[in-house]
Amino acid sequence: MLRRFGLILISLLLLGGCGQPLSTGKVEKVGLLVPETINDQVWGTKGYRGLLKVQSNLGVDVFFKEGMDSEEVVVQAVKEFDRKGVNLIFGHGNEYAAYFNKISKEYPDIHFISFNGDARNDNTTSLNFNAYAMGFFGGMVASHMSKTGRVGIIAAYEWQPEVEGFYDGAIFENEEMKVDIRYVGHWDDQDQAMDDLDKVLTAGADVIYPAGDGFNVPIIEKVKDKGLYVIGYISDQSDFGESTVLTSTVQHVDDLYELTAKKYNNGELKSGNVSFDFQDGVISLGKFSPQVGSEYRKKLNTYINTYKESGKLPNQ
Repeated sequence: MLRRFGLILISLLLLGGCGQPLSTGKVEKVGLLVPETINDQVWGTKGYRGLLKVQSNLGVDVFFKEGMDSEEVVVQAVKEFDRKGVNLIFGHGNEYAAYFNKISKEYPDIHFISFNGDARNDNTTSLNFNAYAMGFFGGMVASHMSKTGRVGIIAAYEWQPEVEGFYDGAIFENEEMKVDIRYVGHWDDQDQAMDDLDKVLTAGADVIYPAGDGFNVPIIEKVKDKGLYVIGYISDQSDFGESTVLTSTVQHVDDLYELTAKKYNNGELKSGNVSFDFQDGVISLGKFSPQVGSEYRKKLNTYINTYKESGKLPNQ
C-alpha cells in the first residue's frame, strides 16, 4: 500500500499544511475501505485491527468493505455507509485521498480519512507516516549485520522515503557498504519481486529489506530458507523467525486509527495533511533478533531516543 508513503508528500505537506481542529461532534459509526483484503497479514490486516480497536475503545458500530480499488466502487460504498449513519470513514491507502476530495463536499456530516495523500477539503484528513527515519535505522542494522558487504532492497516504488532512509542508514553505518535497490513497480507483484530477489541474492546481498507489503512475506520465507537475514516491513515480523528477521520497520497503523478516532471524538482532528513519526508512538523498530548484539542494540536505541527528542538523525 504506499499506497502509503512518498517523498512527494514532503512538498504537499509544505504547501497544504494542516487545517484548524474541527468541531464535528462525536463518532457515531465508523467505516473502513480496503483496496485488497483484510487478510493479507500486513497492511490490510493492520487496518482491520485498527477498526476493531476503535470499536472496542469508543463503543461504536463499525463496517468495512474489501476490494475498494476504483472510484466507482468507493462512491457506492460511501453512499451505503452514509445510509447506515457512518460519520467517520477511513480509506486505507493514499489512493483514497483523490476520491475523497471529489465526493466529500456531498457529505458534510462525514469526515474522510486517507493515508499519505493530499487532503484538500475541510472534512478530509490525510494521515502521513514520515517513513525516512524508520528506514534509516533499519538500514543501519542491515549494514551492521552484513558479512558480504552488500545489502538489498526490494521496494515497490522509487518514491518510498523508507527506501532512501534505508540506503542512507546503511552507508552511515558502513561507508563501504553496497546497496542493491530493485523496484517492483507494484505493491503486490510477487512474481516480479521474487525475480528481483534472485538477482539481488546472486549479486551477493545477505540482508534484504522487502519494502512492499504484498510481497514481503514470500521474500522472508525464501531468505529464511537460505539462512540469510531480513529487515521486516510495516509489521513486527519477528514471528517468521528470530534468527532471520533482525528487526522490523513498524508502522502502528492500528494505534493511529484509535488515536485519530479519539481526536475526532474530542473535536481535535485537523483537516489537511497531518504527519506522524517516532515521536508520536506510531512508528518504531520491531523486536530485535538475538543475532543483533546487545551493545549494538543499546547504541541504536540511543540514536532513536535522540531522534525522538531532537528530530535529528545521527548523520545530521
